[in-house]
Amino acid sequence: MNSPLSAPARALHRLAATSILLTATAIAFAAQDFPAKPFRVVVSEGAGAGSDIIARQIGIMLTEAWGQPAIVENKPGASGLIGAEAVAKAPADGHTLWVFSTSQLMGTTMHQRYMLPEEFAPITLYATTTSIMAVNSALPVNTVPELIAYAKARPGQLLYGSAGTGTGMHLCMELFSTMTGIKASHVPYKGAPQMLADLAGGQLQFSCVPTAPLQPLLKGGRVRALGVTMQARTALAPGLPPVSDTVPGFESLGWYGTAAAPGTPAEIVALLNGVIVKGLKNASLQEKLNALGAEAAGNSPSEFTNFLKAQTMKWAKVLGDANIKPTD
Repeated sequence: MNSPLSAPARALHRLAATSILLTATAIAFAAQDFPAKPFRVVVSEGAGAGSDIIARQIGIMLTEAWGQPAIVENKPGASGLIGAEAVAKAPADGHTLWVFSTSQLMGTTMHQRYMLPEEFAPITLYATTTSIMAVNSALPVNTVPELIAYAKARPGQLLYGSAGTGTGMHLCMELFSTMTGIKASHVPYKGAPQMLADLAGGQLQFSCVPTAPLQPLLKGGRVRALGVTMQARTALAPGLPPVSDTVPGFESLGWYGTAAAPGTPAEIVALLNGVIVKGLKNASLQEKLNALGAEAAGNSPSEFTNFLKAQTMKWAKVLGDANIKPTD
């Protein structure tokens, strides 16, 4: 027979139940009154970058849905940590969003500082992109198998470039090198433009490059595309096979996502998710994303959280295996 609760225990039990009820009620009222002020959409890149363009698309969605203005704030630098910090310190009320990408996840993982993206309040995976394994047109290879064989016959002699240490280009190539057993030398640049110029000029032999900035070089015939880094053929790069056809399991998927400040109530996150996922179904917006070299995605907060955890584990291993450390 269970012993009856003492009077103090019963009082504590009632207090705990009342506290839970009050908290739930407060959250419900907050969601009912949401939004109560303009939105801040923080971007960890400068104006005109992919994340910036997407942040402005999200801002339009929010304004059209609720009538509140959305102010885009560009906070580039420190591999995305400056933007992450601004959102991490914001009130957990759903009015501050962070738009971030693969590069920012890699940056926060590499620095081991600040909260990782899945520790915010993930809203949705916004879009996915692919990179292309590309070589200077003078290199006598036309396929991924030929590139691997050529590199293995010249260990340490080939140079590949990236937009900087720990960036998506860099880690894509590190993963490719590890999985194929080739040995090539990394040349980090301060951004993609000069790296692309040197790839086209022959100072670099190959690299893993996002589709959009690579297109002018492909059209000019100075660079040759060998395969896409996602695990399926894509309309973003018609006719190109996945690198994984040659290297089973290889994938370097680019993406953009959005999250709210840590601790934002799930009810508010769900409202934001509903507006953004609905917006992603707009055909005109999908065309604009395609022009950026991206395809609309859209998933639930829990699915996006699990995606971020898997991505963090994957790239943390690549960083650790290659002993890549921050340079800033």
